Amino acid sequence: MNSAARALPFARIAAQQKPKRPTPWVPGFIAFQLLCQLALIVGDIGWARVIVRIAAFGASLLLVFGLRGRGGPYPAIRPALAALGAVGICIFHPDTRSLTAGVAQVALYLAVLGPLFWVPRLTSIDLAMLRRAVLVLWGFHTLSAALGVMQVYRPGTFQPPVSAVVESKGKGYVESLKITTASGAKVFRPMGLTDVPGGASISGLYAVLLGVGFFLTRRKPLALAASLGSIGLGVMCLYLSQVRALVVMTGIALVAVGAVLLFRRDFKRLSMLMVGVVGVVVAGYFAAVNMAGAAVAQRMATLVASRPGQVYYDNRGHFLEEAFTKTLPNAPLGEGLGHWGMTATYFGGGGPPTKQIWVEIQWAGWIVDGGAPFLLAYLAALAVALWTAWGIARSRPPSPEASDLPFWGAIVLAYSIGAAALTFSYPIFLSQSGMEFWLLNATLFAAARHARQAAAAARAYAA
Repeated sequence: MNSAARALPFARIAAQQKPKRPTPWVPGFIAFQLLCQLALIVGDIGWARVIVRIAAFGASLLLVFGLRGRGGPYPAIRPALAALGAVGICIFHPDTRSLTAGVAQVALYLAVLGPLFWVPRLTSIDLAMLRRAVLVLWGFHTLSAALGVMQVYRPGTFQPPVSAVVESKGKGYVESLKITTASGAKVFRPMGLTDVPGGASISGLYAVLLGVGFFLTRRKPLALAASLGSIGLGVMCLYLSQVRALVVMTGIALVAVGAVLLFRRDFKRLSMLMVGVVGVVVAGYFAAVNMAGAAVAQRMATLVASRPGQVYYDNRGHFLEEAFTKTLPNAPLGEGLGHWGMTATYFGGGGPPTKQIWVEIQWAGWIVDGGAPFLLAYLAALAVALWTAWGIARSRPPSPEASDLPFWGAIVLAYSIGAAALTFSYPIFLSQSGMEFWLLNATLFAAARHARQAAAAARAYAA
């Protein structure tokens, strides 16, 4: 049987399995999340701000309970359910701020984990939908990173209003969020399409990493140029934002991509990564230094000012030490819910006014909210997610039509490793970024399952 005849069953089976008009739940969900983010920068929306923040997570809850499908569960569903059970019990903890705050905190954790439940139910998610979902994220964050760079290059240009929450912290705090450019002007760190100085750093991460994904899976010169441009803008935005944790996360993610390519012996793509991407990263750094002068160089120099362990301890490590040496021994089952984060801000009224808990890193948040059981269960869910993405990244494509699947697996794995590393610096899994982590991993899993099923059906057809 010639190659054309062998390829025909795959096309026929794929056409039979794919619904005529599959509902683009995943790209639509991402678009809704991004619209909610945009709604926060239109100006002072007063009480509607709370509604918009809740809507972003509420959409995930609606899909968890309202969306039905015949797809099988995601591999990490059991430890995820165990984690939700562990934190759910803490609603009745004697130190929980209030019943409303406790329920809100558990609902927030469920919303962040939500894509893990509803995405795998959909049998229509294939590699094409995974690409569309990534394309939506990539386009938005590349635009946001570009605007972030322009906000520094042309002070006052494309500048959204600063969040009222940030301004409420006082003039001294607001001034600390500014950098001095090479021309001597004081400007806010890049905000991009957010209302928080430095908020464009998340967009910088996505622009770099997803740009790498398209760079490694596209062949047309225009697509390659757009990918490299996105990477360059993302790097500049990251350095100008001066959020060192995300700079480190991006570095870890790029190393992870290279490691997967090396494992697969894909030396062609590895050389593209080493020459093209690393070159753009270096050029982006010098461009940022040229734009913001000594501010960027001095900030980045602090990462190598002393031993890595000491640098981390001086900035965030002491929070990790306190969580394991003080909080966990004193409260092995947690300190109750509603004492920190968004739920404390919006739903914490009526609780004990004397108990103030400051949480800077995700590990401390897990321990405060649910103690050792919650911490261990959530870590198990993360480990399964990483193992699942690794399995897809290292495997052979199930069919010629899914030849790019392992490389998108490598990108999702790299992002996931970086996100896991970020837990040591930021409570990512109580934010929209955490929800995007589970969304990307669940979509990758569903796309890989669809490709395997189509390949199996095609082989049966050919036999």
